[in-house]
Amino acid sequence: MSADAATVVEVLPFDGGGRVYSYAVPEALRGKILPGQLVRVPLGRASRLGVVWPTVSEGAGRFQEISRIRPIQQLCRETPVLSADLPRLATWIARYYAASLNSVLETVLPVVVRQGVRVAVEKKLGVLRRLDAVELEALRRRAPRQAALYDFLARQTGAVDRSGTLRQLSVGAAACAALVERGIVGENTGQLYRDAYDDELGGGELAAATPPVLNSAQQGALDAVLGALSARRFHSHLLHGVTGSGKTEVYLGAIRSVVAQGGSAIFLVPEVALTPQTVGRLRQRLADSGTRVVVWHSHLSAGERFDAWMAMARGEARVVAGARSAVFAPVKDLRLVVVDEEHEPSYKQGETPLYHARDVAVYRASLNGAVALLGSATPSLESMSNVRSGKYGTSSLPARVDDRGMPPMRILDMRRELLHMRGPQRVLARPLVDALRLRLERREQSILFLNRRGFARMMICPDCGHVAGCAHCSLALTHHRSNQTLRCHACGHTAPVPSSCPVCHSPKFNGRGAGTQKLEAALLCVLPQARVVRLDADTMGRKNLFREVLSDFRKGKTDILLGTQMLAKGLDFPNVTLVGIVDADLSLHVPDFRAAERTFQLLVQVSGRAGRGDRAGEVFVQTFTPGAAPVQFAKRADFEGFLGDELERRREHGYPPARHLIRHLFRGRNGDKVAFGANGWVQFLEANMPPGLVEIRGPAACAVERLQDNYRWNVWYFTERVMNAVSLLCELRTRFTFPPDVSDVLDVDAVDVG
Repeated sequence: MSADAATVVEVLPFDGGGRVYSYAVPEALRGKILPGQLVRVPLGRASRLGVVWPTVSEGAGRFQEISRIRPIQQLCRETPVLSADLPRLATWIARYYAASLNSVLETVLPVVVRQGVRVAVEKKLGVLRRLDAVELEALRRRAPRQAALYDFLARQTGAVDRSGTLRQLSVGAAACAALVERGIVGENTGQLYRDAYDDELGGGELAAATPPVLNSAQQGALDAVLGALSARRFHSHLLHGVTGSGKTEVYLGAIRSVVAQGGSAIFLVPEVALTPQTVGRLRQRLADSGTRVVVWHSHLSAGERFDAWMAMARGEARVVAGARSAVFAPVKDLRLVVVDEEHEPSYKQGETPLYHARDVAVYRASLNGAVALLGSATPSLESMSNVRSGKYGTSSLPARVDDRGMPPMRILDMRRELLHMRGPQRVLARPLVDALRLRLERREQSILFLNRRGFARMMICPDCGHVAGCAHCSLALTHHRSNQTLRCHACGHTAPVPSSCPVCHSPKFNGRGAGTQKLEAALLCVLPQARVVRLDADTMGRKNLFREVLSDFRKGKTDILLGTQMLAKGLDFPNVTLVGIVDADLSLHVPDFRAAERTFQLLVQVSGRAGRGDRAGEVFVQTFTPGAAPVQFAKRADFEGFLGDELERRREHGYPPARHLIRHLFRGRNGDKVAFGANGWVQFLEANMPPGLVEIRGPAACAVERLQDNYRWNVWYFTERVMNAVSLLCELRTRFTFPPDVSDVLDVDAVDVG
């Protein structure tokens, strides 16, 4: 008997080499198997989990005799765990980003969904039989705790949570069981949905219950997006709005429209820390529609992730907010994908598959005939290039809402300021300290930004020049004074702080360069009365602590908030009137062609945290290079000037967005083998690559040559035909023999080039 589509389906097994296999559908499962379902199938001698894959056009030609096709062993979950578009998206990601389809599928479908978790249950209590006055009085004399529980339940309008009620009333389980046994109280068991941030409803702090009246620029931007949504065809739109211009209100208006029409939306933010604020606004704004908003990111518990994913897969949740991986949310009828702060490099995945969530969002929107809405005060040069070429539509919000002024930026030349700085407070220039003191007197709040954690960035001996380095990386160890350790921020290696130089034994071995711990110490030295909280990866270990810190800051319990890059993005505190940026040069002098762009973006974004309320704001920037172009353009808030200057420089050197950049990273434990492999590959490539497809630069050792005990070398490819280049590079890799113990990875549209 020949196989047909009714009796045979295709399955992509996990750990199956990224290949799709045909399997027979057992009689008991006929009519129940759907694309996107999780099944268990035989593969070789093993049994594997897999996903039912949409039948490809050539699939029918590959079907064998039904008697020779092995059957599906088990349908693990009736609800498809992938929406209809995700297999096509996964296939594109594998091809574009030079990754195996299996690795992409494991990224798209989280392990907690594949493996499953125990469904949480909750017990509810309610009165079944009302007691008359005589019975109730007898119960109060004989069993006062049972009576207290009955009295409480009798006053409720519906069933209540069992465990919470017993805890609240200090009533034991035995008293409850006695009432249940006598038929006075009923006890039901139901599924408990673990909903992350279920308390984030806004509370009036984050968003008005009634949408505010939009200004003309906001309304124009929203009308443009609504027009694209009503057309029901793919459209990419860049919303370029200065900090505080009300971009979020445009996002919310578009999402409300999508929900009203029965569609779904994805809202991406660049940092997990921004999800509580975003979820609060969404839930409050959509409360009247009854729309369920779920959260998705890597910091959720296994139960929260499982319940959120299945709620989306079943169509119970139509709006999801989250970080990078939320772009794979299995929502039904996707019509809008919002990518807030689209310029942020954190949207780029750091391990295989090395996808960029912004670009994946745009492609997923194209698969669904949906709208991709990208927003930023400092758009990436790639997005601006797409606007100029006509690939993206665009809208501009050139001014803050309510005509609030942009905070003036004061540049502090640290070459001069250091002449007047003494003692442990040398981290802070005198004008910045005076401005902080003034804010304390006015009961206003301040934010200080320094993108280096720890106390000192290195430990160095002034006598012999020895620098304490990591045993596993080509990096200096950072001094953390809180626990007196030296720590590598790349691999996590730690060592005790030596009392003298390990080489020449000089007692002068000390720290150089400031981190957030030193900045905190300096603040407490010059402003001992200030309530200071430090916010960085060292202090934010406990779940939900970030939310608590920001909540306290919003309520005025903190005077000065200092921290790293988590403070640079999207936070809105009306009482912040001062922002100080310490060591603004850190991102400028790195070996990266995007250094100027990132410095400009950082200065503008961090500055935008000031003056968002009724009071005017002010920004202080401490720098050793005050005349640098990004610093001067940021001071004037001149995005167009910076854009023209930087695009011209990129075109001159052939850097993105003029061409695509593919980074080819070679790594291994033996540095000579890695160098040999990289050089051999380039010679092979030059002999086999057709002329004109790519420009090859390298090989060269990485800026950090040794990382986690691996030596690393780079080769860079610049091309205008990225898919053709990736396809050929992947094919040539199969024909080249790499040295033993040397691995390689292709990073398409690389964000990290070092």
